[in-house]
Amino acid sequence: MTITAAMVKELREKTGAGILDAKKALVENDGDMEKAMEFLRQKGIASADKKMGRIAAEGLVGEAKEGCVLAKTDGKNAVMVSLNCETDFVAKNNEFKELVSNLAKLIVAKRPADVDALLATTCDKCGKKVEDIIKEKVATIGEKITVRRFDIVEGNPATYIHNGKIGVLLNTDCADEALEKDICLHIASNAPEFVSREEIPQSVIDEETRIEMGKEDLASKPENIRAKIVEGRINKLMAGKCLLEQPFVKNPDQTVAQLCEGKLNVKCFIRYVLGEGLEKRQDNFAEEVANQMAGNN
Repeated sequence: MTITAAMVKELREKTGAGILDAKKALVENDGDMEKAMEFLRQKGIASADKKMGRIAAEGLVGEAKEGCVLAKTDGKNAVMVSLNCETDFVAKNNEFKELVSNLAKLIVAKRPADVDALLATTCDKCGKKVEDIIKEKVATIGEKITVRRFDIVEGNPATYIHNGKIGVLLNTDCADEALEKDICLHIASNAPEFVSREEIPQSVIDEETRIEMGKEDLASKPENIRAKIVEGRINKLMAGKCLLEQPFVKNPDQTVAQLCEGKLNVKCFIRYVLGEGLEKRQDNFAEEVANQMAGNN
């Protein structure tokens, strides 16, 4: 199979690998993108974080990669919505911010099932469908506007938005405003994927185990030694994916589980990053949160 420059570019964007490494991986795997990514990970060239931090951009229309993440709560229900536009200038526009806020209120009131249902929802105040309201804003503002996604949490929700670019919805079994805020800050900074290990699909563990078993630094090890090393690596990797096992961002000497012990239980969380999956500069949110806690923002 002919390996094109476009294929090499795509693999580099997905893995962070160099040109030669990306081309070799594609050649070795007959152009299969998924196998090439696994090949690079086994070689230690591509990281899991790079792959997991991206989602496919297919389905997004145009270049609407700026915008705003906003969350609202009434104490029992919370909604988080991501609305995309083309430039940061429009994202900071009051008219755009008002649109995001009104959409969040409408979602809480109407409970649409998904984005398509939201677009077809009629606003009681103006009598127009959301789709038509957005079209009018596009005509006024002059940029493409896209409702990327939204989520609703019921129960005892807490929310956190970091500079309109990253958002967290948290649901716990009891109210503790200060602690809930700290947990939200941690989720924004450390990007856990699951609350606890019980939530991790076996398929994720199996895939990571297969990749670790195939790494070159273990090739010369006896089978029993290699299995023990891989078990340790997988244990550490899975711990890093779980909120409760991560070192707390404001005090790494204790885990989030220890922070919550005897105070509350985390039921679920949802984390948004604006423009997730699109190629753009990645900010160091851990550093930003640390600066915020120190009063440097």
